[in-house]
Order: sequence, then C-alpha cells, then structure tokens
Amino acid sequence: MIEVVKVVVAPDKFRGSLTAREVCEAVERGVLRVFPDALVVSVPIADGGEGTVDAALAAGWRGVYLDSTGANGQPVHAAYAVDDQTALVELAQICGLDAIDEADRQPLTATTFGLGTVIAHALDQGVRRLVLALGGSASTDGGAGMLQALGVGLYDDQRHHLPPGGAALTALASVDLAGLHPRVHDVEVIVACDVDNSLLGRDGAAAIFGPQKGASPSDVDQLEAGLRRFSAMLEAAGIGPAGGLDQAGVPGAGAAGGTAYGAMAALRARLQPGIALVLDMVGFNAAVAGADLVVTGEGSIDAQTLRGKVPVGVRNAAGRHGVPVVAVAGRCSLAAADLAGVGFKAVYALLDIEPDPRRCMSEAGRLLEELAVQLTREQLSA
Repeated sequence: MIEVVKVVVAPDKFRGSLTAREVCEAVERGVLRVFPDALVVSVPIADGGEGTVDAALAAGWRGVYLDSTGANGQPVHAAYAVDDQTALVELAQICGLDAIDEADRQPLTATTFGLGTVIAHALDQGVRRLVLALGGSASTDGGAGMLQALGVGLYDDQRHHLPPGGAALTALASVDLAGLHPRVHDVEVIVACDVDNSLLGRDGAAAIFGPQKGASPSDVDQLEAGLRRFSAMLEAAGIGPAGGLDQAGVPGAGAAGGTAYGAMAALRARLQPGIALVLDMVGFNAAVAGADLVVTGEGSIDAQTLRGKVPVGVRNAAGRHGVPVVAVAGRCSLAAADLAGVGFKAVYALLDIEPDPRRCMSEAGRLLEELAVQLTREQLSA
C-alpha cells in the first residue's frame, strides 16, 4: 500500500454536466476517501475553446470584466485573463454557439464583432502579447466582425458598411485599413487552435462547421462564397497572404468560422495547438513533477479525442515525466486498441457504473466521485 500519494487531476469539462473545476473536485473527493492524506493537485484544463479563461483564472491569472455583444448582437458580460503583459481572450464566452438556443441560431448573420471589442479593450490596457482561444464559435464570418470592431472598414459598392455576418461578405467591394487599432501590430498575437481545417473548400469553415451552427446546404454555399470573397479582398488590400503564404489554405485557418484566418491576415497571428498552449499557461509541467498518477478526461472519449483534445495532450505531457495517466469520461466509445495506442493506463466511464445516460448527466458529480474511488483503489493500491 502506498502511504503517501500525489495525484494530479487535469481534465476538461464534461459538457452539459460538469465544469473542469467541478470534475477536479469530484475526483479529489474520491481520491481522499481512499487516501485521506493524499496530495491532490487540481489543474483544470481546456483545449483552447470554452473554459480556457476559467483555466487561466484557476492558475492565478487576473480577470478583467466588461460588457460586450454576442454573435446575434445580444448583450453579454465577458471576461478575459491577464498575466503580466499577456491577455487571454476566449471567443466562446463572448460570441459562442452554446450561448444561443438552437432555435435562435442565425448562421448567415452571426458575427465576431463582440470578440473584436474585447480585443480592443485588452489592447488599450497596454498588453504586449494576445492569445485568442477561438473554439466554440457561432459565426462563419472569417473574423470580419472582429476586424470591423478593431477599426477595419468593410464596404459594399455603394460605400456602405457591410452588415454583420458571413453572408454579407459576398457584397464586399472594398477594404479600408486606415482606422485599424493603432496597437494591433505592437503585440504578438497567438491563436490557440485545435482543428486543422482550411478556410475554404470541402474541409473548410463553412462546409464542415456551418451545419453545426444551423446552416442549411444553401446557407453553406452562401457562407463559402462570402469567405472566398473576403479572402480575395483582403489579399487585394495587402493584408491577405504574406510572403507568398496562402493563409486561406493553412491548416487551422478555418477555425471558429474562419476567425483564425482573419486574425492571421490582419493581426499577423500565428497558430499554436490549443492544448499545448494551455498546459504551458497553467504550469502543468511543474504540477506533475513527483506525481504518482495523473487523472484527465472529458465528457466523451471518442474519435475526436484522438485529434489533440485535452486527454491526449495531458497524456503526452505526463508521459514525458514518466507518470501514468488514466482518463475519466461520461462515456467512452474507443476500442481497446485505440486506447492502448494513446497510452492511457485505463479509462473509467460513468456509463460503466450507471447505464442510464440521463442519470449520468444529472448525477455526474456523485458518479464521478465513485469512479474516482474505484480508480484510486485499482491504480494506487498494491
């Protein structure tokens, strides 16, 4: 029997039931039921989408709170996180899809304007580095709204400002950079990105993510045409592809309805895998030193998990320290061979102990605590 153990809990949220912090709390309760003197270090994680600011705040970053607007123009109260001269801005809590009821989704007119107002606020505070967490967007406007909020003029052929949304971009006739926020090029801009989709085409922002945001097949065609026009006009204005780089075709440019592309083209942003960025931001390497076990997880361990989501990122980082990793989830649909290939020592799912999915959602905290008791006994008891 191990007398003193150190367990690091580093999960993403269980969407719809538990925040990442609540997952940490439930696992900690379970571990301490088995080893009351254990050292449990909680490190809530996100993959660069929803929950990234919360992860930063949990790691000691300072919160800045302000009013902005959502994807449909509705008022929202937003927060971004600051550490020294770095600001972290999360799209999902400003103009994210989950903040809008399915019946209210407006795929043709949804905008990133509110994101731009928050970025402008951070720039006005004098930060030198800006990290944009872009997952979970409701819009497919290529970041056009963001750029408008930062002072870029987007006009139709009558010199009228374009209305919000990706569909309006089909009428884009000119781009005016004269009003662009003066500090944009004084800062390093990094986009935390966990997808590899390009801006345009069959694997692009409109085709792949548009239907998830309520776009019909004809809407997708219109949004695709708007993004294509947008990228062509940015290039004509001299803020599109730089140094021969086809930014619209860069893997990841299609993230957040093409917002990553807008940031690359006009803000000179560079893309970085979201999970790696967050792990560094929250000090995971320091936390995992000397640990006996790492517990990670997310709501569903599935094929998407293998594409750089939190559990795999945590497993890879912990593996470099030689620390074994187990995962917890609401459900796991991966075959044993897939799990073995990732390197998880084991995966524990709520559905393994409660076959009713509704109870797994409504009683997730209690069930996860019981799973934590089980995994602690199995993984840390001789």
